[in-house]
Amino acid sequence: MKKEKNAGLISFALGWVGKKQLKILKKVSKNCATEEEKTLRGILTYAKDTEWGKAHSFEKILEAKSYDELFSLWQKNVPVQDYEDLRPFIDRHKNGEENLLFPGKPMMYATTSGTVKEPKWIPITQDYYANVYSKMTKLWLYTFMMHRPKVFWGKCVSIVGRVVEGYAPDGTICGSVSGVTQRDCPEFIKSLYSAPSDIFHISDYRSRNYALMRTGIEQNVTSFITANPSTMLELQRTVDENLDEMIKDIENGTLSSKFDISDEIRSALSHLYAPNKRRADELRALKEKYGRILPKHYWPDFQFITTWKCGNTNVYTEKLKDFFPEHTLHQEFGYFASECRSGLVMNGDSDTVPFPHAHFFEFTDADDMENSSPRFLRLSELEVGKRYLIYITTYAGLYRYNMNDMIEVTGKYGTIPTIQFIQKVNGIISMTGEKVHERQFMQAVKEAENETKLKTRFFVGFADVNESVYHFYFDFMDENVTAELCESFTKVVDEKLKKINVEYEAKRDSFRVKAPVPHLLKAEAFEGYKEEAIKQGLGRDGQFKLNLLMQDEKRHAIFKGLLK
Repeated sequence: MKKEKNAGLISFALGWVGKKQLKILKKVSKNCATEEEKTLRGILTYAKDTEWGKAHSFEKILEAKSYDELFSLWQKNVPVQDYEDLRPFIDRHKNGEENLLFPGKPMMYATTSGTVKEPKWIPITQDYYANVYSKMTKLWLYTFMMHRPKVFWGKCVSIVGRVVEGYAPDGTICGSVSGVTQRDCPEFIKSLYSAPSDIFHISDYRSRNYALMRTGIEQNVTSFITANPSTMLELQRTVDENLDEMIKDIENGTLSSKFDISDEIRSALSHLYAPNKRRADELRALKEKYGRILPKHYWPDFQFITTWKCGNTNVYTEKLKDFFPEHTLHQEFGYFASECRSGLVMNGDSDTVPFPHAHFFEFTDADDMENSSPRFLRLSELEVGKRYLIYITTYAGLYRYNMNDMIEVTGKYGTIPTIQFIQKVNGIISMTGEKVHERQFMQAVKEAENETKLKTRFFVGFADVNESVYHFYFDFMDENVTAELCESFTKVVDEKLKKINVEYEAKRDSFRVKAPVPHLLKAEAFEGYKEEAIKQGLGRDGQFKLNLLMQDEKRHAIFKGLLK
């Protein structure tokens, strides 16, 4: 009864704050174009007196009498940007200067991997944080309840980054927006989480996973939030390898000394643990009955998981299908990046509703990507079924910022086009004009699996432009696959790719692209790659991303060290 009463109070509180934001979104959805214009004028007004605003004539643009004139003046005065264009201004902000890209200074920076130099420091202003992340999180959690009313009757495992990962020269923190959002959320929301933020400050990657699952498996968990589905696979592997140790810890109310966890963090976590023989016996019984126990066994009341499902992550979502109870809803995490929280998935499945009242969006047709002067479209002008490249403008100093992402328009939420992420544009490799898409490579591997009956646990491809050759790396489910079988499998992938991409076929047949080179990875190579990549600053845990087809020697070098 107490559990149901607490769940009811939390559901009521979330419903109260969530319904308010949902009402606003529904009103906005009635006229997408009107909201777009309001947002662009709002951003221009907000930043018109900054150095950037003055240099790009924001005040003059605001004199436009119509939306069409406003959009025309906007394009004329503000060129498309990438991070390197903005880096000098961000660096000055980091050193304490104010009123450059936006009024004042950032409240924090979100870090993400860079494309040319060191990692990107994405500024987050107080206005952007309060009006996007804070309000949107409440609506986001409410959408879970809309589809699974009992989603918060138990605990939630939520994977977030560190609140503080470092500091700018002026003392401003850089870190994880998800961590800050969790830190700042109301107490009734904090009570939902299975683990405090202290766990995410455990520096050793495997030790942190152990602490997270040792804590979570003792509780009645009903929801799971993480960007990348591979995280759930890694956490389950932690259970597979350490279940007996977890049971012993639960029975004794301890946190195993076998893992590298500082005394300070152990002290901060100690209040969570007390001897729990009943739960230890339950887990032993489950192990005796099933052998390998999965979330559907140790979390039988589980309701809801949200991860990325689109793009290359579906390689991992396929592997989660049998992990959870049948009634579980697996919802798309949504189109979400360090640069912006563009919108939310509202339908319980995979379509992101972009928020035109929080960002200004622009798009170019995906078929125009090699056009040096493409036509730019507004969100309200997009067509269902077509693919576009996306550019964003925010209240945090990103102006006509090229996200290097391809999206597809899937439908409408009122008048707002809904979108799905397809792939990074830099997931398209063209050494000699073959233009191989990451999704084409993925399709070729899947077809090869069907033909050869060899199943991969993980695969990745790299282009060597100097040698005009692709290197394909495979980790097979059957660990007895030989180098010879790997070579045969690669030949099938090559043939499938020729049929999928006529330009690849032409380049292969003309020997402008050589036959792909096969490589056999050791078991669980992805986990080894991820750990090393995070150490090298090539990605961040929690929102770790990996294109499956790349031209990137730093990442390639890591895989060269993971061969059988």
